[in-house]
Amino acid sequence: MSFEFSSAAFDNESVIPNRHTCTGEDISPPLRWRHEPPGTRSFALLVEDPDAPRGTFAHWLVYNIPPEVHELSDGVPKRERLDSGALQGTSDFRTVGYGGPCPPAGRPHHFVFRLFALDQPLNLAPGARRKELLKAMEGHVLDEKRLTGIFAR
Repeated sequence: MSFEFSSAAFDNESVIPNRHTCTGEDISPPLRWRHEPPGTRSFALLVEDPDAPRGTFAHWLVYNIPPEVHELSDGVPKRERLDSGALQGTSDFRTVGYGGPCPPAGRPHHFVFRLFALDQPLNLAPGARRKELLKAMEGHVLDEKRLTGIFAR
């Protein structure tokens, strides 16, 4: 079986509900995964908007998700360390935790939820930024799955 990644809130390439955006409650959507590759020792999640006016914008970073964890619930708390031991990084909003879609008015933006299966936990402190996360994952990604949501204001 192949690595699977999904959300109960929206399907791939569909609209992200307002609840999970800056026009709503701005809380993280529920995410679930299964059938990770053998040898997975941690997971990392990176949510990005590649359509942002100044280049790719990081909306959420979660890393060192333990290998026995296979979901993030609706409304993950905005704190550096989660009860599971997973860590959250600093988004391009300069805050820790989820920052929902909030593009300028106009055309729809794509919000790419990237889940990585890693061969080890990452040597990163809480609050890491996107570039630090990507650098720490180099050479440790066993597989990556993507889930893309769309949102416009």
